[in-house]
Amino acid sequence: MKMNRAVRPLVLAALMLSVLLSVSTPSFAEIAIGISVRVGPPALPVYAQPVCPGPGYSWTPGYWAWSHEAGYYWVPGTWVVAPVGMLWTPGYWGWGSGLYVWHPGYWGPHVGFYGGINYGYGYGGVGFAGGEWRGRSFYYNRSVTNVNVTNVTNVYNKTVIVNNTTVKNVSYNGGTGGVVARPTPQEQAAEREPHQAALAAQTQHEHAASQNHHLFASENHGRPAIAATAKPGEFSGRNVVAAKSAGAPYRAPSITPHEARVPSTNLNRPGNAPNGKESTNSNNGSRKVGPPSKNGTANGLRPATQPAALSNASHAQSQPHSPAQPHQNAPKRPSSPPEPREKR
Repeated sequence: MKMNRAVRPLVLAALMLSVLLSVSTPSFAEIAIGISVRVGPPALPVYAQPVCPGPGYSWTPGYWAWSHEAGYYWVPGTWVVAPVGMLWTPGYWGWGSGLYVWHPGYWGPHVGFYGGINYGYGYGGVGFAGGEWRGRSFYYNRSVTNVNVTNVTNVYNKTVIVNNTTVKNVSYNGGTGGVVARPTPQEQAAEREPHQAALAAQTQHEHAASQNHHLFASENHGRPAIAATAKPGEFSGRNVVAAKSAGAPYRAPSITPHEARVPSTNLNRPGNAPNGKESTNSNNGSRKVGPPSKNGTANGLRPATQPAALSNASHAQSQPHSPAQPHQNAPKRPSSPPEPREKR
């Protein structure tokens, strides 16, 4: 009897642990898997970078996130205090198997693949040219970042090459009209390095953006009034920058956010499907792509079930158009340094 009493707390603890795991596992899976929808994100808006608040801050570019209730909404670009020695790899939308899937960003020793998306300000599609770590201090490249040398003295100047003839505001990888890019060997190596998820300040910043209806694409039509901020969650005041223009004419989806969302439980880790009938431009530009499943899709991704008319409408909404203003800080092949405040 005494033995039973001694064992009883252990049994209860085991039961409680199993309950906690069963509750927490879906939440973790939702974060790890990402979000998949049937309509593509709007083009990236054109905006200027706010001045860096001080030493140790790292630029995280703005992006279109997804709300099940409101659809796409803009998460303003912002400066955050970076983990020492870490660089930010931005998240990106990738098209595959008839769906647009979100690949979350992360911190790591080197910048990995972010879909070839030209986010600007050092993130021209491959790598990062906005600064570098030297020991425990971060040095900023003034050629592509907006730094006040009175507040920040760790600076240098290095020309970033920009090819203005190919600069577009496309916000997704793969599919019709998407960026055609695949991971480089260096980006693949960065994928295998230890990573750190987005900081609490970043997740809170994104959540605050999801609550601000002015940031919904349905409200701002691709031109958010809060395009970038000096610090996370700072959505008002003199350090808030409005978009100069939408990156392309905005076309509202023909379906509701509820109809557009695909449950994440139907997918494995996000990745673009291999070239096939469902995409003429899909290029496997995902972070991880596994072998085809029995039904012929990558990583077990299920093909979209919408009718052809709906699929065509989705693609029409996401097609890039001639940008109202090209990014002025994307990578060039040698030229004079661009003026930071004139960049997107």
